[in-house]
Amino acid sequence: MSIDARTARPAPAPVRRARGLPDWSPGVLGLVGFALVLELLPRTGLVAERFFPPFSAMVTALVRAMGTAEFWDATGQTVRAWATGLAIAVALGIGLGLLLGSVEVVRRATASTVEFLRPVPSVALIPLAVLVFGTTSIRSTLLLVVYASFWQILIQVVYGVQDVDPVARETARSYQLGRWARVRHVVWPTALPYVLTGVRLGAAVALILAVTAGLVGIGHGLGWLIGSAQSGNDVPLVYGLVLFTGLLGVLINLLARALERRALPWHSSVRADIGG
Repeated sequence: MSIDARTARPAPAPVRRARGLPDWSPGVLGLVGFALVLELLPRTGLVAERFFPPFSAMVTALVRAMGTAEFWDATGQTVRAWATGLAIAVALGIGLGLLLGSVEVVRRATASTVEFLRPVPSVALIPLAVLVFGTTSIRSTLLLVVYASFWQILIQVVYGVQDVDPVARETARSYQLGRWARVRHVVWPTALPYVLTGVRLGAAVALILAVTAGLVGIGHGLGWLIGSAQSGNDVPLVYGLVLFTGLLGVLINLLARALERRALPWHSSVRADIGG
């Protein structure tokens, strides 16, 4: 693969925070400051309120929408497409990643194909998805979600397998461990941090595509709801729904981080993150 191996490394350990402050305080203060800027920009006349309403108006419109069944149905459709597509991408990415990373002949034979397909934007598949599955089937959204998140996971898994210590590989062979035993006891522990990094990246990309599908008229998820609000000139609701999708992204990232802490308590980046 021609990708720089540095892009496949797990995220470095975060900088230690100031003593006396809870771990979550900088993030909360940042969100409060961001909300304050959104509130002041239209009220001070720096931007026209009809194009960019105050933050309070966005929240009010969002809360009003949250009282409707349509909002929760759209949210459920988006989350369902995200979760299903990500699960398929994880299964395919891990399986094929272990194969490509472990078998040199297969990796060399597929390298050019991977490098050709990986840069293709998922949105370029929208016409194909609509042509094959139509605009009402969840399969159209799944095609976009799986394609986008699959590559994030596959590349990470391949690098994780290739990062296995050659001495450990030879030791496993000298003890005559079978292929499955080598994968389980040698390859998987090394690749797991890369796998979880790929899942975290893939989860974020999957949400983007799940929302994008609705924006172009596929399904009736949050993207479709945003498009409907825009067509009805309900500007505060448009921004409110955009903020809601951002909150979903934050929640997904927190869940992915929690999974990493639970699965990798021994890893240096996780131990530094929790102050170990």
